[in-house]
Amino acid sequence: MTQDSLHQEQQAKDVASSEDLNDTVDLGVDPTLLIVDDDLPFLRRLARAMESRGFKVDMASSVAEGIAKSIAAAPKYAVVDLRLGDGNGLDVIAAIRERRDDTRIIVLTGYGNIATAVTAVKLGAVDYLSKPADADDVFNALTQRAGEKADVPENPMSADRVRWEHIQRVYEACERNVSETARRLNMHRRTLQRILAKRAPK
Repeated sequence: MTQDSLHQEQQAKDVASSEDLNDTVDLGVDPTLLIVDDDLPFLRRLARAMESRGFKVDMASSVAEGIAKSIAAAPKYAVVDLRLGDGNGLDVIAAIRERRDDTRIIVLTGYGNIATAVTAVKLGAVDYLSKPADADDVFNALTQRAGEKADVPENPMSADRVRWEHIQRVYEACERNVSETARRLNMHRRTLQRILAKRAPK
């Protein structure tokens, strides 16, 4: 086989591979995505990541804002945190579902909120992810075909890391008040202080 033939064959393989990738990540004619989360740094990072993957992203940082944006223009895709400062993300899901039944909704849930996440799925969410979820996990969950399950991450977080992340989230929500954090977590103050003093587990 000549060099030209080899080059043409490789080009054909590259095109086929590209077409397969496009089929896999095809967002359809309506790539609108609403992300609702009150963790503003996470919200902005995820929005940028989803925009780079082809979504037309809108953001909301509260239940009220999420509902208002859903009423104004219900999106084709949505990522909704269940625990928001002014209420429950389930209300946002209900508002979206009242306006369109084809929205692919992914809910984000913190440590210990699996029961609420299951309720969200019953209301119409297609899947739920434990926080902190990375952009690839969110993208895979949003774009998986009906009946498919998102791939299990190759290096999932350990149970210790999930617990640590949850403690850090509550700690920040309590404005780094150790006593209030310990009270909300039903944990002894000294135990919490020891955990906060340690490095994040892998």
